[in-house]
Amino acid sequence: MSRFEQIQIGDRAEISHKVVQDDIDRFVELTGDDNKLHTDKAYAAKTTFKKPVVHGMLGASFISTIIGTRLPGDGALWFSQSLEFLMPVRVGDDLTITAEVIKKYDKLQTIEIQTDIYNQDKQKVTTGVAKVKIIEEIVPTQEQEVSTSNKNKVALVVGATGGIGKAASLMLAKEGFDVLIHYFSDHAGALELKQQLQQLNVKAETCKADVTKEEDVKELIKFFKRKFDVLTVVVNCATLKLPNIKIENLDWEDIQKQIDINIKSNFFLLNLCFPIMEKAKYGKIVFLETQYTESTPPPELLPYITAKAALYGFGKSLAVELASRGIRVNFVSPSMTETELIANIPEKVRLVTAAKTPLRRLANPEDIAHAIAFLASDKSDFMTGETLRVNGGQVMI
Repeated sequence: MSRFEQIQIGDRAEISHKVVQDDIDRFVELTGDDNKLHTDKAYAAKTTFKKPVVHGMLGASFISTIIGTRLPGDGALWFSQSLEFLMPVRVGDDLTITAEVIKKYDKLQTIEIQTDIYNQDKQKVTTGVAKVKIIEEIVPTQEQEVSTSNKNKVALVVGATGGIGKAASLMLAKEGFDVLIHYFSDHAGALELKQQLQQLNVKAETCKADVTKEEDVKELIKFFKRKFDVLTVVVNCATLKLPNIKIENLDWEDIQKQIDINIKSNFFLLNLCFPIMEKAKYGKIVFLETQYTESTPPPELLPYITAKAALYGFGKSLAVELASRGIRVNFVSPSMTETELIANIPEKVRLVTAAKTPLRRLANPEDIAHAIAFLASDKSDFMTGETLRVNGGQVMI
């Protein structure tokens, strides 16, 4: 079925964007439109608007985003747009951009889309109708697909802006992997990492998502499919802060948060990643564990250790079920590692831990990244359900 045939009248899409001053500055730099009504607070104060007004076309530019990436997405040739600006938009407004297919023209392979923009008060600020032609992709032959996939190595690194995630991304890039950098809130860190990876002559893209939300994960994988042809390895480095909570102060919500980031997120992610890997009959999944699931755990970390123990069962079950499909599932189990995650741990505790380690130091992110890179490589093709312990000798099994 062609892309045009898949699209139905009534199909909808929605995106959101918070307008910030940097948007105005970049729009002025790009277009040269430095109208004082948009850029000068003193000037705007003397008008009926009283405050600067965001360029109308800045808000409308997100219609291009929703057409080009969501509805209809890749292959959209946007050739006509009516616009009516109903209300002013200000810096700080939260915009919701919606699109709905209202007409289809079979002979022309063209659709009409109702495009509306609302502010945080559910007031419609911009409205119009877009006309879009659907350009169909020329599908390569099966032989071409196989030869291309064999040349590419692509990693999806979840939680890539954290200490271990960043080190893993850099290590994989050095091994020739293209990388999709997932982040939750550190946009600046993701862009900085993207530049570092590109300097290593690999393709790098960034994508924001809350991986504990199914819809966010769907958009993440949809974005991945638009940017990359194959998926070689998924590395999940996403984590939460580790507050020390005494058992009498513990709420179920504390445990649920850790279950969500360790189990729920992986369930959503891998359900969508399996089909991509299965098509290639090859893939690697790497989970981050903790040495505390195999040794006496420290007190007041019950939610974290419970979730990591559950992750062991989750991953080993996957390893059994997916082995016949060419997908390997393995673990890296670090000891205390020098990242922001342990920033609140007293220096004395860190020094004592290092002193108790046979190699007399804490792990650093690069130590963990080396193990991840090995499990992502073809050197580990005969390993599944296995754990690489990177702990300086604290746990020996």
